[in-house]
Amino acid sequence: MKNIVVVGSGFGGLWSAIGAARKLDELGVAAEEVGITVVDQNDFHSIRVRNYEEDLESTVIPLAKVLDPIGVRHVQGTVSDIDASGQAVTVDTPEGRQYLAYDRLVYALGSQLRRPSIPGLAEHSFDIDTYRAAKRLEQHLAGLPDSQRDNRDKYTVLVVGAGLTGIELASELPGRLEAIRAAHHGDEPIRVILADSNSSIGSDMGEQAMAVIEQAMAALAVETRTDVTITSVDATGATLASGERIPTPTIVWCAGMQANELGKLLPVEKDRLGRIAVDEFMRVKGLQNVFAAGDAAWSMLDDPHTTVMSCQHGRPMGRYAGHNVAADLLGKPMLPLHIDWYTTVLDLGPWGAVYTTGWDRQVIASGETAKNTKQTINCRRIYPPLSGNRAEILASAAPQVQRPPDVKLADADSQTVLGA
Repeated sequence: MKNIVVVGSGFGGLWSAIGAARKLDELGVAAEEVGITVVDQNDFHSIRVRNYEEDLESTVIPLAKVLDPIGVRHVQGTVSDIDASGQAVTVDTPEGRQYLAYDRLVYALGSQLRRPSIPGLAEHSFDIDTYRAAKRLEQHLAGLPDSQRDNRDKYTVLVVGAGLTGIELASELPGRLEAIRAAHHGDEPIRVILADSNSSIGSDMGEQAMAVIEQAMAALAVETRTDVTITSVDATGATLASGERIPTPTIVWCAGMQANELGKLLPVEKDRLGRIAVDEFMRVKGLQNVFAAGDAAWSMLDDPHTTVMSCQHGRPMGRYAGHNVAADLLGKPMLPLHIDWYTTVLDLGPWGAVYTTGWDRQVIASGETAKNTKQTINCRRIYPPLSGNRAEILASAAPQVQRPPDVKLADADSQTVLGA
């Protein structure tokens, strides 16, 4: 029996596993001939890009619901070692250490929040990098009325990092805090501060989108601070390099991502984010029998642009990695991944959203129109089938690149639609 092992069950890993199962099914390969095993510390797939939202229950998908119908095994545990020369993965599970031999490996351990060594940051801050971290923040916010009973700054939240995650979270927080305060009949001020070390908010989004973001932040009463450097954090607030003190019981760190540090176990080329270089077939460059997908890997799209850390690229990378790892194992032709478009749809809370297209981030829609597109993506497009139907699940992983999500024209009362 030959074995395909997929480490990680995020967007890259889950779709790799389904894609491999689909290819084996297409070739009529029996489960007794080739087995697929997914390794992950969780027993669920997380729709991680929704962690800024308040209600997270629908963002957790039991792996068994997707993997069992297609005959993919799941080992719940933490990967502690990868022996590329010996073709084995070491997994620490609740039942003890396991060694999984593989004929082909898909490395898809994703990304993680970059946490600098700022005094007090680890002990006194929150994040939404994982489902459990987002739930911890949710519980903390819900407990503010009691834990901060006499604190007039109890409803002040400092969000550090004005990239996509920080902006989306900051957009949601005024409404969440208002609901908590109202439930306890409070009158303390609500203050959400979005701070970044750069000279502008949403600096990667381009000038058109930055103008939309500025408009939304003003409408939502989110304070924006630029050129901010945090020097220390404690239980009662943050101190800036300027000497200014921001009193708050809630600091949420959203500043920067990096590939999973276990990538260092693979002796291959990596970029500045620690991502592993793969070719157009998702094969790891310079390493036999190993493929990679999702945030842990990077592939050239159209020079100088490479794949980015997002489900937009993680899902197709996974589909093609899965298809190709099975094809390669069985000596069949592989398919190259080509993605000829790029979009960003940024949620701006109750205000709406902004939708950009191209690497130059041209705004094509904003407000409610873009919000509808964002909800289509977040709540439907990026989910695997949950029907339990084997054929439907396998079909969803066909090695194809979906076209950009549609932008439906707004009616006369809605906000801006550009270039539609």
